Amino acid sequence: MNTGSINDRNAAARAPKNLRRLALLLAAGMACPFAAPLAQTVSQATPRAVTQDPPRDTKFPARLEVLRIPSGGVEINGVAMVASGAGPHPVFVLFHGLPGNEKNLDLAQAVRRAGWTVVTLNYRGSWGSPGEFRFAQNLEDAHAALAFLRDPGNTRRLGIDPARIAIGGHSMGGWVAAQTAATDRNLLGTVIFSAGDMGGIGVHARADLAAIGALMDDNRESLAGVSGRSMAEELAANGPQWSFATLAPKLAATRLLVLYSDDFAKADSESLIAGIKAGGGKSLRSAHVPTDHSWSDRRIALSSLVINWLNTLPKSRLEPATTRQ
Repeated sequence: MNTGSINDRNAAARAPKNLRRLALLLAAGMACPFAAPLAQTVSQATPRAVTQDPPRDTKFPARLEVLRIPSGGVEINGVAMVASGAGPHPVFVLFHGLPGNEKNLDLAQAVRRAGWTVVTLNYRGSWGSPGEFRFAQNLEDAHAALAFLRDPGNTRRLGIDPARIAIGGHSMGGWVAAQTAATDRNLLGTVIFSAGDMGGIGVHARADLAAIGALMDDNRESLAGVSGRSMAEELAANGPQWSFATLAPKLAATRLLVLYSDDFAKADSESLIAGIKAGGGKSLRSAHVPTDHSWSDRRIALSSLVINWLNTLPKSRLEPATTRQ
């Protein structure tokens, strides 16, 4: 979810009494009452791509391509920020949160400057994409985007390497990315930052549907075909199976970077890290940065962490990752 959500401590004070209780419980980390052991960290040193434009390639300049990605019988909106150079380029697919006011396009541009073609998209029923918004459909849209990028025609048109696709997501988009990584073993790696455990919220919805319905109402700008109540009901119906607790063992073999901040979702990330390590995960990296849910005053740090981690990924998914941090 985005900044301005009633889930953070400041906004909790402005919320109705029942929502204040829920927000403070989530912020206090009741879902994770222990300190998770940290995974190996990744460098925060600022890479050149964060602060400097690359030399212009007049033959193969960077460009923007509008994408229409087939999913669920419609075509959702997307863009490809194509990197400069002849390619083929690795691809980074970036998923936004709920509802997606913070789309992290500065991060996308920095990753492109680092040599990756970056794809962003809007889920069905969000921000002008046709259809109605559903959490389950977000997961379907993510897989549809990957299928689109692996199509040989699109691979040639965009100049991308379908064997080098990494994904990432913020807030709810982190949940989308993590769920997708658990079922797509052909990805190069996955990064999530300030990820929201939508399944965990669904578990809370089972206990207090009205509170979560009000919470969803506060986070549905530009979402079509839903109400706060319907969103809460979908989460409640799928809570346990969508939770980070259920997901963690499935990510043990995934190259994963978990970045987290001082927000309502901090305990979710700590719990996910602990669950993956308990399941034997050895490809996990993590970093905590003291900032808010939207990383409002740590944008350079965010881009640096992501790019430095992307630089450790192998040239193909079958090769080992490098050890440079």
